[in-house]
Amino acid sequence: MATARASAAALREGLVVASHGRHVWVETPQGERWMCHARGKKSQTVVGDRVLWMPSGDEGTIEQVLERSNLLYRQDEVRTKSFAANLGLVLILIAAEPEFSESQLTRALIAAAAQDIAVLVVLNKSDLQPHFSRAWERLAPYRAMGYTVLGTALRAKPSPTAVPPDSPPDGWPALLEALAHTTSLVLGPSGAGKSTLINRLVPGAQALTQEISSALNSGKHTTTSTTHYWTDAARSTALIDSPGFQEFGLQHIDPMRLASLMPDLCAWVDQCKFYNCSHLHEPGCGVMARVATQGDAHTEGAISHSRYRIYRELFAELSQQRY
Repeated sequence: MATARASAAALREGLVVASHGRHVWVETPQGERWMCHARGKKSQTVVGDRVLWMPSGDEGTIEQVLERSNLLYRQDEVRTKSFAANLGLVLILIAAEPEFSESQLTRALIAAAAQDIAVLVVLNKSDLQPHFSRAWERLAPYRAMGYTVLGTALRAKPSPTAVPPDSPPDGWPALLEALAHTTSLVLGPSGAGKSTLINRLVPGAQALTQEISSALNSGKHTTTSTTHYWTDAARSTALIDSPGFQEFGLQHIDPMRLASLMPDLCAWVDQCKFYNCSHLHEPGCGVMARVATQGDAHTEGAISHSRYRIYRELFAELSQQRY
């Protein structure tokens, strides 16, 4: 009994700020960082986790993962990939060039909605015209359905003479306001500008990443997959950088739940004749009626043809894995 009490007294609380395999970096409330490893063969910790750990020499052992408020992850038929836990915001960063995938954007939005995490979409490279104007137009359905979409140029300020009069104002101030006092995961494909954003907000990010990678990988300098950065001295605002992704599996989502996670479809579900409508072929479907009669993305309450096509593709993909 005395040994158990002593062990409990030795437990410390910490925040997982980087991980690689079974090894993680845990930050204490005082800002110290310890390399820790999980008990057992498989680590269940992810960046953003609050954990109880025990020091042992100059390293530590993860004893318990505290309850999470959320966990953003993707899942395909092969494996599950966790991004981060205990998030206040998911920042989906896409660019005017290279052209973003609407399917990948939708998948990320669905995954965040499934965990009830707020989302911000940022379109980078507003200084690249006419690419930016075309990309902004493609995002019209997302703005119409209530998503906050900001446009900015992370690498350089656009020239006023190069910006068409109907372009949105620079979203950088609004972006900073949205990020303040919360923990945000930055998601996006390669080339969207994630590194530029991180380095702009965390000047020492590159050096810190190299330090973490070197420690976690015993000098092999293998880049860690996900890293947590504080952007302010008070440690009230954090960014979690994740690797670029080409695939975003949603195998953990039931196909019959899809429509409820897509705001433009969800708005018309209660108009369906059948309670278990799949919104694919049933008569009296409220969702299909909005696509068939008002497919224009600029019409209030409309479901764009591209969004409905993505829904059908996702429904077929997820149904195939289950039945």
